[in-house]
Amino acid sequence: MNRSVFRTGAMAALLALSLGVSACGSNDKDDKFAYVERPVEQLYEEATNAMNRKRYEEAIAYFDEVERQHPYSSWARRAMLMSAYIKYETNDYQAAIDDLDRFISIHPGNKDAPYAYYLKSMCYYERIRDVGRDQSITRQALDSLQEVVRRYPETEYARDARLKLDLTYDHIAGKEMDIGRWYLRRNQHVAAINRFNKVLEQYQTTSHAPEALHRMVEAYLEMGIVPEARRHAAVLGYNYPGSEWYEDTYRLFQRYDLEMTDQGQRTAAAAAE
Repeated sequence: MNRSVFRTGAMAALLALSLGVSACGSNDKDDKFAYVERPVEQLYEEATNAMNRKRYEEAIAYFDEVERQHPYSSWARRAMLMSAYIKYETNDYQAAIDDLDRFISIHPGNKDAPYAYYLKSMCYYERIRDVGRDQSITRQALDSLQEVVRRYPETEYARDARLKLDLTYDHIAGKEMDIGRWYLRRNQHVAAINRFNKVLEQYQTTSHAPEALHRMVEAYLEMGIVPEARRHAAVLGYNYPGSEWYEDTYRLFQRYDLEMTDQGQRTAAAAAE
C-alpha cells in the first residue's frame, strides 16, 4: 500500500498536537533513559526530540513517562497518540492498535478521537494481503474504515477512508473471484456460481463485476443451463458492451455453437415492433 500521502497528513496532524513544543535536534544525550520526575513540558520535548532523531524506543519511553508522571494532563493524551503513531510508523501495528483502543476507551469524546479511529484503520489497511492468502485483516480494515466514515462523516479522515474503502471492497471481491475460479477449474459449478453471484450482489461496483458475469455464463454453459447463461450475457452486454469480458462471452457462445440471444425472444421482439 502507498503510505506516502497518508504519512504526510498524519505527521502534520501529529505535529499540531505538540502545541508548539520545539523539536530541537541539538540534544546529544546518549545515556540510558532515566525515569526521574521532571516537568511535563520537558518530558514531552525530550520525546519529540528523540522521535525526530528516529530514536523511536527512547521516544516511546519518554511519551510513556509523560503518561506515568502526569496521567490527567492534556499532555498525557497527546503522548498516548504520539506513542501509537511511532509504533504504526515502525510497523508495530498491534501495539499501535492496543494504544489506540486504550485512547478511545478513555477519551471517546476527545477532539483527537477521529484521528485515533483513522490511525487504527490504517494499522489494518496496510497489512492487507494478496488475494491468495487469508483475508481476515482485510475484513478488519473494512470494518475500521467503515467506522471512521460512520462516526465522523464530515472529516478529512472520512474522505480518505472512503477512497480506501473502494480499494478494500475491490480486494475482497478479488478474493471471492479467486475462490470462484478455483471451483470452476474443478467443475464444481454450483460452488463457483455462488462465489461469482456474491461479487455481483455485494461488490457490483468493483472492477471484478464484468468478469463475474462472464464466469457465470461460463459455469451455466458448462452445466447446460443455456437460458441462465444468456440472461447473464445480456446483463454483461448491457453494462459492459465494449469490455474484453463481453468479447470472451461472445466467443464462448460460438464455441458451444449457440446464439447469445434466444431465437424465440428475437422473433417475439421483432413482432412487437
